[in-house]
Amino acid sequence: MTNSNIKELANQLIYYSCDLKRGEKILINVIGEAEELAGELVKTAYQAGAIPFLHIENTKIERQWLLGCTTEQLNMEASWQLARMKQMDAYIGLRARGNAYEMSDVPLDKIELYEKLLSEPVHHGVRVPHTKWVVLRYPNDTMAQEARMSTEAFAEMYYKVCNLDYRQLSAAMTPLAELMEATDKVEIFAPGTELYFSIKDIPAIKCDGRCNIPDGEVYTAPIRDSVEGRISYNIPSVHQGISFENVVLEFERGKIVKATAGSKTESINKVFDIDEGARYIGEFALGLNPFVTTAVNDILFDEKICGSFHFTPGACYDNAYNGNKSALHWDLVNVLRKEAGGGEIRFDGKTIQKDGIFILPQLAGLNPENFTEKL
Repeated sequence: MTNSNIKELANQLIYYSCDLKRGEKILINVIGEAEELAGELVKTAYQAGAIPFLHIENTKIERQWLLGCTTEQLNMEASWQLARMKQMDAYIGLRARGNAYEMSDVPLDKIELYEKLLSEPVHHGVRVPHTKWVVLRYPNDTMAQEARMSTEAFAEMYYKVCNLDYRQLSAAMTPLAELMEATDKVEIFAPGTELYFSIKDIPAIKCDGRCNIPDGEVYTAPIRDSVEGRISYNIPSVHQGISFENVVLEFERGKIVKATAGSKTESINKVFDIDEGARYIGEFALGLNPFVTTAVNDILFDEKICGSFHFTPGACYDNAYNGNKSALHWDLVNVLRKEAGGGEIRFDGKTIQKDGIFILPQLAGLNPENFTEKL
């Protein structure tokens, strides 16, 4: 991929996503091999007059560490990472994923300890609420293979999606966010899905290239005990090194009372039994990126599919707070586009989207035909 695409992405991350100012400190966290973009980020941060710091990770080595780690180790590591994160003004997480299943044979109790003692306090406790942060993937052979695409074709799609005009998307999102904040009851109908819940008085947040690249969603949260019905997710999801497909959840008074995932049903129930909040929903979001049209087996892309929504078991965000707390936050995606089986979303009894296309005039600016690809 041309160097101009990498420069454009680095500029977007530093100047738009992080809005980095002179003298601010930024932690650039690189997982895997992403030298070209990581180097451009460091250079661009210096050009902005900021102070970059680096943290490099290797998942193969981290796996070996997790296999033998103890509570004492994790608490000590968390204390160091917390001290550093508290000094940062911004954070970029650049993830050049290798083997997506590298952690699949790490015992679940080790994964749970890691999430509770290290990941949750450092990232959900400090990084998310107190820094200007953005996370993204890096287009490598592994991502292309997972997407069942050639590396060249995947990289071309990646930069088209990531270098979207997010200012245009942000402006188009505003009427949807306003409508969601004025909505009480939500109904969603699709093959195997019949959901009812309320989002009354919970803020709707635009994700317009500030926190994720690629980006493109507006999220809120259901009132915790309002969810009723059934959802059949039609996009596979990898969690804790395990690929889950055909996930079906049934709700009563907000709680997941039945969860199935084909042959992985026992495993998925262990995930939802991690704590009480894992069986409640912490986020409801609509995917809006006009250039993400199919799943590529990566959640940062798949949750942005235009004409999709994700319904997330686990913790809510502080800025769309519904009271649900959990070590889990698992974005599971359902696509409502016609080619995926279709579906309908209603707000207070009025259809706002049909088969992935917004039908209300004030929301039409979000439909893909309004966006031009960058050459």
